[in-house]
Amino acid sequence: MQATAYTYDPETRSGQVLLDDGTPVPFDAAAFTAGGLLLLRPGQRVRIETEGTGDALRITLVTLQTL
Repeated sequence: MQATAYTYDPETRSGQVLLDDGTPVPFDAAAFTAGGLLLLRPGQRVRIETEGTGDALRITLVTLQTL
């Protein structure tokens, strides 16, 4: 699934992405680390993997979207 980076805190290595419908979804340090990223800037397109649905939706991986 694709999304857009919305917020990122380098101290906690967590933040939020916006799904294409505008829904913000938080991610934790484990999801950020799983993607191998060092930094994330708001506005970057990212690829995310998730588990669960609805209110239980959880991001398990955040990485940069490449063509």
